[in-house]
Amino acid sequence: MNLKPAVYLIGAGSGDPELLTVKAQKIIAQADVIVFADSLVPRQILQGARQDAELIRTGNKTLEEIVPLMIERVRANLTVARLHSGDLSLYSAVNEQIQALTAADIPFELIPGISAFQAAAAKLGTELTIPELVQTIILTRISGNASKMPPGEELAALAAHKASLCLYLAARHVEAAQEQLLLHYAPDTPVAVCFCIGWPSEKIWVVPLEEMAAITQSENLIRTTLYIVSPALSSNHLKNARSRLYHPEHSHLFRPLLEQTKGLANKPAIKDKE
Repeated sequence: MNLKPAVYLIGAGSGDPELLTVKAQKIIAQADVIVFADSLVPRQILQGARQDAELIRTGNKTLEEIVPLMIERVRANLTVARLHSGDLSLYSAVNEQIQALTAADIPFELIPGISAFQAAAAKLGTELTIPELVQTIILTRISGNASKMPPGEELAALAAHKASLCLYLAARHVEAAQEQLLLHYAPDTPVAVCFCIGWPSEKIWVVPLEEMAAITQSENLIRTTLYIVSPALSSNHLKNARSRLYHPEHSHLFRPLLEQTKGLANKPAIKDKE
């Protein structure tokens, strides 16, 4: 992979370097300069970087300091890897960087990553969309000092859907979050409290919703904490859950219903154009 002078905006995933995309790994290994949010991206993500690569930490910098650094390096004919935690499409503050790079006529490329909710579901050994139980995933946050929720996106309004709800950036406001969630979810709804997913310090607790605030406060979780509220986390709901996709009574373009199976069906086979 031959990199051209540009800014490569990379979703560095949840913290596990083995969950980086192959493309992200190649860019990190070749980049002249690596700009990373050291407060959110663990140092282990940089283990494949060149020994002579310039490392620029941005945890204590503003956008007005970060963007000129990247522009200057690219204009000096260098390649810049800009690492963000999780995936760029979700709470990465990447939009303003894109606008600034575009205005400066600096080429850039976006490289997607694994979000914390995906890594957490894998660690929990669960699927967040279970047939006839829950088929929607909501990714959201709660209003805080840095960002207010738009009208209609308040947590209580989203909780009304009773979907698998993945709540980011809420540890400092956990009591308010729990109160809003309890307006629609049952108190015993399972909640996975996921701290530093993918980091060496990773911890996960699965508790009833009514205990979400208590476990957060007792463990002093104030940052890098994700909450997954979902009926899919309850084993009681999963015993008879099965998708029709691979069911012998389900046919589609690439798997016609077999003659010996037709007699077993109590109702006509479901057909689609998978």
